[in-house]
Amino acid sequence: MRDTKVIAPHLLDWYDRHARTLPWRIPPGGGQADPYRVWLSEVMLQQTTVAAVRAYFERFTALWPTVQDLAAADDAQVMAEWAGLGYYARARNLLACARAAAAMGGFPTTRDGLRALPGIGSYTSAAIAAIAHDAPETVVDGNVERVVARLFAVETPLPAAKPDLVALAETLTPATRPGDYAQAMMDLGATICTPRNPACGICPLIHDCDARAAGIAASLPRKVPKTPKPDRTGIAWVARHGGGVVFEERPAKGLLGGTLAFPSARWDGRDLPPPGNAEWRGIGQVRHVFSHFNLSMQVVVGDLDTAPDRGHLVPVDRIDRDALPGLMRKVWDMARAEIVA
Repeated sequence: MRDTKVIAPHLLDWYDRHARTLPWRIPPGGGQADPYRVWLSEVMLQQTTVAAVRAYFERFTALWPTVQDLAAADDAQVMAEWAGLGYYARARNLLACARAAAAMGGFPTTRDGLRALPGIGSYTSAAIAAIAHDAPETVVDGNVERVVARLFAVETPLPAAKPDLVALAETLTPATRPGDYAQAMMDLGATICTPRNPACGICPLIHDCDARAAGIAASLPRKVPKTPKPDRTGIAWVARHGGGVVFEERPAKGLLGGTLAFPSARWDGRDLPPPGNAEWRGIGQVRHVFSHFNLSMQVVVGDLDTAPDRGHLVPVDRIDRDALPGLMRKVWDMARAEIVA
């Protein structure tokens, strides 16, 4: 390992010239970042890509420009705007956190204060403290783990290597411009020190990287092989009655929590009957990948004899596909021609 004291200056110099332009980011030298925008972007970016988040972030901040605005928002509207981002517990925590922060008059400035808010953990608290308040906190996401593993040639596989990578990352965090440095590390991992085929030849830390010197950069960080995801099956009932289609709100906790969905069963551990009597007919299956399992869901349609036993009716011409979670969009895309015909 080369002199670690030069890493932050080298990286910041590169960041000043090559920082990504992102809708939630203040460019180098542009002043203090808004903690609300930093927090919102970090929550949205969990388990999601920058490309997927851009439009959601811009729509959220147009609808709710401040944390007070979001705190006062209707739960159903927020869940509808979140539809498609996945991991719906984040949306519920988003509202809880916004309301707690608004009640305090805004976000705390310290990492400990931030961690006391709903849904804010070690990473997000460090990111807000560093980026919005320029506190010398070490921010470690997947990109940073990869950069640090290569800089120090850490060959211990993830996730066992995580504590060591955090400790090593802490040795690099500078006292000056820690917010820019945190974003520079993220940018380096996202654009140059990428998972496959890292562009070592144009890396600002080319002379500081032990893995590159050893010729093993592309193989790090090592990871324990993932176990195959289990397969599950389910059924979705797309039920029509009197010009409307039956929807229900998912339980607040659990898969797709709090979202609008077609009545369904089996895939989520709930053994529920259909929402009423009908001559049900299967029209096919949709497949969907969750974080922990693969799902094959049978789609059946039918006209109910009476009002539905559960849920509520939404007129066909008022069904908002974009407000549905990804799985239910697939169900509607398959069933729509049968329902509208």
